[in-house]
Amino acid sequence: MLMADRADFLQIIDATPLVSIDLVVRAADGRVLLGQRNNRPAQGYWFVPGGRIRKNETRAEALKRISLTELGVELALDQGRLLGIYDHIYPDNYYAEAGINTHYVVLAYGFELAGGVVLKRDEQHAAFRWWNEAELLADRAVHPNTQAYFAVV
Repeated sequence: MLMADRADFLQIIDATPLVSIDLVVRAADGRVLLGQRNNRPAQGYWFVPGGRIRKNETRAEALKRISLTELGVELALDQGRLLGIYDHIYPDNYYAEAGINTHYVVLAYGFELAGGVVLKRDEQHAAFRWWNEAELLADRAVHPNTQAYFAVV
């Protein structure tokens, strides 16, 4: 699959929303997996794992790639459930280029991992941590876009 170079990707970010999948991963005890982000946007915040869907990549293919890359575990669409569709709009972008914000249309999927599953953290995350919902909703280090998945409406 051909990847856009920096200038092309910045033009895409500036002109259109990106489509992504977020993985709301729970342990059997209900705690939620968050990773501390190394990359923009949302750099430094605790956030659910996730990533962009690439051109001509199906949701199923994207989910498999994202889960293997970010967690070291292969997840499939039929293992989870669609929690909702969200807009994530950030004032910055991956390259920290001034004047270009980022807009994601996010498909949030929920999964429960069986006990004993070993996760592999990727270079996009400084750390992984399991959080209970009350804790992640109260902590300002957890990004508001992640908190929105758990907020009672």
